[in-house]
Amino acid sequence: MDRPRIGIIGGTGVYDLPNLRFEDDITENTAYGEVPLRRGTYEASTGDSVDVIFMARHGSDHSVPPHRVNYRANVTALRSAGVHRVVATAAVGSLRADLLPGTLVLLDQFLDFTRGRITTFFDEVGEVRHTDMTEPYHGETRRLLLRAAGKAGVRLEARGTYVCTEGPRFETAAEVRAYGSLGGDIVGMTNVPEVVLAREIGLAYAAVALVTNLGAGISANPLTHEEVLEAMEANRLQLAELLGAFLEEVSTGEFGEETP
Repeated sequence: MDRPRIGIIGGTGVYDLPNLRFEDDITENTAYGEVPLRRGTYEASTGDSVDVIFMARHGSDHSVPPHRVNYRANVTALRSAGVHRVVATAAVGSLRADLLPGTLVLLDQFLDFTRGRITTFFDEVGEVRHTDMTEPYHGETRRLLLRAAGKAGVRLEARGTYVCTEGPRFETAAEVRAYGSLGGDIVGMTNVPEVVLAREIGLAYAAVALVTNLGAGISANPLTHEEVLEAMEANRLQLAELLGAFLEEVSTGEFGEETP
């Protein structure tokens, strides 16, 4: 049986796992542009191995702002590299006073407030296709992550509704209140259209968000981009522990279908 191949979308430090050895950098040429990827192998405690393809959403130097990310190229590149199951990570703000910085949240729903992004592969005349998004995140991959968190002793909120904004600016206090009243739990700038495109192309996609700050009007102080990066760095260890435990679960092969 072929070894499982997992895609991880994240940033610096997310892929810093003790048993993960990166072998080379590759470039996938897609119809939407070129995408650099890192290819490696995770050596699990079971003695089995998991192939890992890592993608830096904002580029290796974190230079691409969220509204300029080439989401169609990124998602296509992962599929072209042989990935079928993906775990995405993201830094987010909290829309709830009780959802504190440092909390990991496993997404189960989203609200889309983006405006200028291409959110589908099916945008040509004569190609009308509609995709069911009742449960936007892959159920079996979410269950694997929850099981991994339990075994690793990592606290992972089992559900969370992600509000996606256009960016790159942060939200106003009024927007934070409104998003919370609509049922949002956390707010960020990257999960849409990534999750939608992953569903369209047939990737088993799940996402874990790390709360880095309280939203505007909840926090007493204005937020800076540097604070978000500092919070991500301070809490990346627990995110790495979760991803390592997830890859251990994957190595056993004891899971269901990969297709969404």
